[in-house]
Amino acid sequence: MAVQDLPVPREQVFAFFADPANLERLTPPWLAFEILTPPPLPRGEGAIFDYRIRVRGLPLRWRTLIDAYVPGSLFSDCQLRGPYALWHHTHRFEDLPKGGTRMTDEVCYRVGWGLLGSLAHALWIRRDLERIFAYRRKVLADRFG
Repeated sequence: MAVQDLPVPREQVFAFFADPANLERLTPPWLAFEILTPPPLPRGEGAIFDYRIRVRGLPLRWRTLIDAYVPGSLFSDCQLRGPYALWHHTHRFEDLPKGGTRMTDEVCYRVGWGLLGSLAHALWIRRDLERIFAYRRKVLADRFG
């Protein structure tokens, strides 16, 4: 889970995340992230997206579904096809008592691939996910102050 407080209104933060084109801005360059879904990009519950990423030089395709969408409050995506046996990512947005927004990312995932997956998780997957969220924290801090 990753939590970040931002000094801007919740509606502003949610609007940034609700625009699927901003996912490229939030993804580190070393993943060579590319949205394959042709524009205009769908929004809201039921939207499906296709992506291409590179993990340690290996090109991977990924398809996700927005399976829950509450404007201004939360949305979640789940992997339909991709590198994980299970991937479910929930984004929550809450008002802070003294103004601003608390954004919480919760990711539930399972690697799969048996013993090889367990070894990969121990060696680099968990660390890469931490690096991805650290990059995202920096981008958001730069964007929203």
